[in-house]
Amino acid sequence: MTYPTSIRRDGRHLATALYLAAGLIPVLPLRAGKGPFGNCPDCTDNACGGRPNMKTPGPCVCPRPCHGWAAATADPHIIESPAWASAWVHAVTVAYHPGGAGVTVVDLDDADAVDWARTALPPTRTVITTRGEHWIYQGVMRSANHVRPGVDIKSLMSYARWLGSGTGTMAVLPPAVLALVVKEESTPARKVVDSSATSRWDRSVATGCRHTDGYVRTGVDRGIALVQARAEKGAGTAAYGAARFLAKQHTACPGPCGLDALGEDIIDAAVSVGVPEPYARRAVVNGLQDALGATA
Repeated sequence: MTYPTSIRRDGRHLATALYLAAGLIPVLPLRAGKGPFGNCPDCTDNACGGRPNMKTPGPCVCPRPCHGWAAATADPHIIESPAWASAWVHAVTVAYHPGGAGVTVVDLDDADAVDWARTALPPTRTVITTRGEHWIYQGVMRSANHVRPGVDIKSLMSYARWLGSGTGTMAVLPPAVLALVVKEESTPARKVVDSSATSRWDRSVATGCRHTDGYVRTGVDRGIALVQARAEKGAGTAAYGAARFLAKQHTACPGPCGLDALGEDIIDAAVSVGVPEPYARRAVVNGLQDALGATA
């Protein structure tokens, strides 16, 4: 994502949008209340089937800025089209689609959230907002609201207000931010998992793995130990990290490497120390996919 070095603040939102689009930043107008313009009658309640790039792809070819973030575009012909003209007349600000621009915005909504970020996250490009700050990282991920008090994640299938270029050097999206979308509930520890007795991994599910059995088992044992060491708090996040680390060790293998089987062992370890099974599974799946360059 290439950020322009300035922003028009004279009310000419169309000019600002075109300026951003020149940097390949997908934009859309926002109405009063800082929300997208409502869908037209043909698109209300997804009667049109939805945009092709939405979570549930559809046939919508409506020329208007319908469907919120999914309407964001860097095409100047669309931005300046008659179908968008009325929206620009009534727009109060410009938004952009972070995921479409290749970035993730950590939206810090108050001073407490900003103080937390300064101690928990690596520094990156920062934009001052009305109540807090936007921390912008290079890379995309799943969006989620309320990942912790005063913190939202805006990336794929989301939009963020354009408030300027910000300051600082943009850092690569770190594991600490990816882990924020993993929700967990801490409950008392139940039992300790013996990985040697429960492991589902063997050569029958890893015919394309380049590593020795000992190397693989040592890796999963360390991951299980890491998860079990966080029995009081943070086991779900540890499960995400363990799964991501394991998957990264196999990125050069021709595959298959039986990563799903290794993941099940990490899930068992997380569940054994009180992480609800759906949260543990989500954390591990996200960790495996993120390591392989996918986004859950």
